[in-house]
Amino acid sequence: MTLTTLNNCPAPAKLNLFLHVNGRRDDGYHLLQTVFQLIDHGDTLHFSLRDDQQILRVTELPGVPQEQDLIIRAAKLLQAEVLRRTGAMPRGVDIAIDKVLPMGGGLGGGSSDAATTLMALNTLWQGGLSREELMALGLPLGADIPFFIFGENAFAEGVGEQMQAVGTPDCWYVVIEPGVQVPTAAIFCAEGLTRDTEAVTIADFSRHLAESNSANGFGKNDLQQVACSLFKPVADAVEWLGAYGEARMTGSGACVFGAFSTEEEADEVLSNVPIVWSAWKAKALSHHPLLTMLQVAKKDFA
Repeated sequence: MTLTTLNNCPAPAKLNLFLHVNGRRDDGYHLLQTVFQLIDHGDTLHFSLRDDQQILRVTELPGVPQEQDLIIRAAKLLQAEVLRRTGAMPRGVDIAIDKVLPMGGGLGGGSSDAATTLMALNTLWQGGLSREELMALGLPLGADIPFFIFGENAFAEGVGEQMQAVGTPDCWYVVIEPGVQVPTAAIFCAEGLTRDTEAVTIADFSRHLAESNSANGFGKNDLQQVACSLFKPVADAVEWLGAYGEARMTGSGACVFGAFSTEEEADEVLSNVPIVWSAWKAKALSHHPLLTMLQVAKKDFA
């Protein structure tokens, strides 16, 4: 029996618990250090094999043409790679998406969707690519894609592709969407961006965690000051959430988050968020939830 559909495939968001810019390479890419944290809030994708070889997104996404969508680009890239490896063109696929994560939010939404697409289709097409091979395939599409395929919280450096698994706090997060899209390029090109933060090590982060039982107070987001100066709603969200503890921007923005020990604390803060912002809570995850789902699917159809 052949597996032909995979429904309700999670594409979780990520948070950057800190984000340091350590320098810039000759090719213009910035050298970064960060800890990526998976959270249980995100998009959901559905895959159904077709009888032809077309790859189609069957959900309309305003402002995202099919040919530019990372989901479609990732699927086509893998289809070509499986053809190259096996000599047989995989069947086409209809892809539906329940889109929850905002664009330009720093939550890795588009990258997570692409990673889920690569992992799900590698299973449906029986592509046989290893985790490392999928990570390498996804990297040219987006620097965050390898992290989601890596599948667990990670200390990342380089342009974000060098990863080591790392323990992170078991906590709840409140995330505020300030209602603006922050273009990543505008932040990285800004004159005010500092690019010389001293390098830290995974041991530094783990030691801080052991001593304080929290990632709060470790490092900073080097992009936050620039984003706050260019986009007042981001600065306002940082200031408001900061009244309840440390508030940080994730990625290049715009979303802002704070960590809380219990769901009750998160709910309390959430109940006070001004109505001008969308806000939600999410639990820290230790592993990508799609990994378990795919293992079960493979066993059921073995």
